[in-house]
Amino acid sequence: MNIDDPSDALLWAERRVLGIQTKLHQWATDDTGRRFNDLFNLVCDPAFLLVAWERVRTNRGARTAGVDGISAHAVRLSGREDLFLDRLRRDLKAQTFIPLLVREVMIPKGGSGKLRRLGIPPVGDRVVQAALKLVLEPIFEADFLPCSYGFRPKRRAQDAIAEIHFFGSRSYEWVLEADIQACFDEIAHPALMDRVRARIGDKRVLALVKAFLKAGIMHTDGTEGASITGTPQGGILSPLLANIALSELDEHFAETWQSYGSDYQRTARRRRGLPMCRLIRYADDWVVMVSGTRQHAEALRAEAAAVLAPMGLRLSEAKTQVVHIDEGFDFLGWHIQRRRKRGTEGNVVYTYPSKKALASIVDKVRAITGRSKHRHLSDLLRQLNAVLRGWCAYFRHGVSAATFGYLDEYSWHRVTRWLRKRHPRVPWASLFRRFLPGKRPTEDRISLFQPQKVPVVRYRYRGRNIPTPWTPIPPAVG
Repeated sequence: MNIDDPSDALLWAERRVLGIQTKLHQWATDDTGRRFNDLFNLVCDPAFLLVAWERVRTNRGARTAGVDGISAHAVRLSGREDLFLDRLRRDLKAQTFIPLLVREVMIPKGGSGKLRRLGIPPVGDRVVQAALKLVLEPIFEADFLPCSYGFRPKRRAQDAIAEIHFFGSRSYEWVLEADIQACFDEIAHPALMDRVRARIGDKRVLALVKAFLKAGIMHTDGTEGASITGTPQGGILSPLLANIALSELDEHFAETWQSYGSDYQRTARRRRGLPMCRLIRYADDWVVMVSGTRQHAEALRAEAAAVLAPMGLRLSEAKTQVVHIDEGFDFLGWHIQRRRKRGTEGNVVYTYPSKKALASIVDKVRAITGRSKHRHLSDLLRQLNAVLRGWCAYFRHGVSAATFGYLDEYSWHRVTRWLRKRHPRVPWASLFRRFLPGKRPTEDRISLFQPQKVPVVRYRYRGRNIPTPWTPIPPAVG
């Protein structure tokens, strides 16, 4: 395909892809037992490859190369994107495309000081994975259940937190806080492929998915390793495949939930003291909210372990625990706890930024303001503002005002301390006149972001009413 006019070509491709995805999703929704054939031609379709390339090119990892040393950024600069995509398409059609090794890199894991493994596929493999995802995702989204929120279109972490808040406010007081040991690394390929085959009948697509799973790893020390289990974190297809595997857990607890009957029957069941549970999952992070006793929650530990075992997954004994909502627990960066509402006799479930999340952003602010004193203040503010703005955007849907106030003060002190070190001989009065007009660090019209001015807004629980990108919009009435 000639993509010399990127805007027109991409617009046409996106419309074509969306139209086909909508049909796939509708067919999968209408017939839950349907197996899809002749999907490989869609993976090779110029429109799908172009949209896939756009996803890869605009991803923040576009400058990162795989084992072949080529990055998406380099392909872009070469001006030969059309030749690159044509070659990929020819290799796919001729069935000569073979995924290369995934390059292993180790990155910091949260604020724990530990490292986690990330797999970086070559740029060509990333494009093919993105095209595969464009084809497979609308089909499997028809099967995925409302309790799952991670790495799914139109869903976010705030939805999972809102559901926990919803059930925690309705007598679901015990929480099974579960951790799957090395989830992405341990998923059993045969069990995963069985679930993929339940929906996909095209042998060429199945072979391509399996080839990516078996691509192998180039370790950080230069040695090669086989991919016997797992879906390497970093691959575009990996989150979708992990959700396909973990939907086994969703389906088990959904069947349990359905057995409780209607809303009226669930209310009657709760009044009789009978246990009920609700799974909330975000990728491999999940909790089970329990209306009942601690013993009821503890019993679910073995139940969940039995469901995960055929998929090759195990619960971490050390990190899986049962807690009461009055004690509180951390989930997706939030601390969730029921406490007495000030000035009342009632208890309310609150969501705060967790201590670990606050420590993480404080470490980032410290690192940015502790670097070279020879850079311009405006450069430092650009970098620092991006970090602060992103963190506050995530945590603005909770009881975060006090935390934002602390972060505002802390970042101000760190920047003014950096200014003092950069200009040790300049009097404070001169520094303030030059760099702190209105008491905010400023240079080139760029001022330090103010977390305390971020409005805190409650995030509404959307329940089951979360549309997919392919859900038909009902016509307006009246």
